Amino acid sequence: MTTARDTPARGTTARGATVRRTAGLIGSRRAAIGAGVVFVALLALAGWTFAWLAQGGQPWNGDYREPARLVSWLLGSISEPQYYAVAPAGALLLVGGLLGHVAHRTSWRHRGFTQACGSGLWPWAAGSALASLVLGNLIWGWTLSPGSWQPLFVPLVSVAPAVVVLYGPGRRIALSAAVLGALLTPPASILAVEYVCGPLNLPPVVGATTGMWLGAAVAFWICGRLRWMPSAGAWRANKPAAAGPENSLLWVPRRALADFSEAQFFGNEWASATLLAGAVVAHLISSSSTAYGSGLFSAVLASQVITAFAGVLIWRKRWRQHGFYPTFVPVVSVAPATVLAFGGSLQSILVGALAGALIAPPVAAAISSRLPKTFHPFVGNVASMSLCTALIVPALRLVPGFTS
Repeated sequence: MTTARDTPARGTTARGATVRRTAGLIGSRRAAIGAGVVFVALLALAGWTFAWLAQGGQPWNGDYREPARLVSWLLGSISEPQYYAVAPAGALLLVGGLLGHVAHRTSWRHRGFTQACGSGLWPWAAGSALASLVLGNLIWGWTLSPGSWQPLFVPLVSVAPAVVVLYGPGRRIALSAAVLGALLTPPASILAVEYVCGPLNLPPVVGATTGMWLGAAVAFWICGRLRWMPSAGAWRANKPAAAGPENSLLWVPRRALADFSEAQFFGNEWASATLLAGAVVAHLISSSSTAYGSGLFSAVLASQVITAFAGVLIWRKRWRQHGFYPTFVPVVSVAPATVLAFGGSLQSILVGALAGALIAPPVAAAISSRLPKTFHPFVGNVASMSLCTALIVPALRLVPGFTS
């Protein structure tokens, strides 16, 4: 039973509500100003990368005394999962990711798919991934030599964002994820590329993704033993499940577009559109810069578009059943790897795209469904990239008449 003494006065309640509303408005304005500043800074960074590319900027060779080359290398690494590996594409992907996040927070009508596996934790996932990328390059950059390549991009698309999405937001979680990703995935990928892909004549993506799932297995085992980490998935206990496909005719092209940025845990149309815009413009400025200087950017992009649309169309029922299906897997593995392996021939574009769309998503889903609950499903996705690419590309070499 309450008394008059226990009941707050009406004026006090009103003043408290006013204070809370004012604090909320101030917080929203600060967030908007902060997002605007970051947005402008990223656009300026993208502009610098275009200028750098137009002037014939040279790639980083592991020399920490060349910060401009290092920044360009890091930004290029952001678009490396798509085989673009150019700084403008990486910078504009971040611009699109921020735009997609703001659109989600402010409930734009055309906000697109929610980023970070539908969790909305884009700032935490992207921040941890970028920190892991920078830290990994600082630790393992010495493995580079002039004219060489190493899969130093792998922390960006593996352990760091996956740990954040699995364990939830928080500084300790994000920092732990960044450190584990930087320490574990680059050496595993470097060794796999050197001692597995080289001797067996396999595409480098096989070694890079092998390092991702090996490093992730160790990282998730460690996370389960860190006292400050919460229970895996506990933060999402009361969150709504991801929505399945819409009945709109636009859902298929939207989902196919979003799959272009799913490897970075963005999976949003705005992010993918800006990524592609940056890659296309960079290719127009310097055609020798994209797709690792192979000159096959157009063929790579064509294969990715075909496999993205084919995968979403073929597996749309699985999207409806599960709310998510890994149709993005061949976009960043089988399709472009086949194009590079066979010189961009029409055969390699079509066969790589269609074989990847048919085989890679169900293999990824099958592996992910059998993982422990303390493992993020991305482990199954990258394992599928390794396995399917290692099977499809060598098999095509045995097909009579399948040439570059």
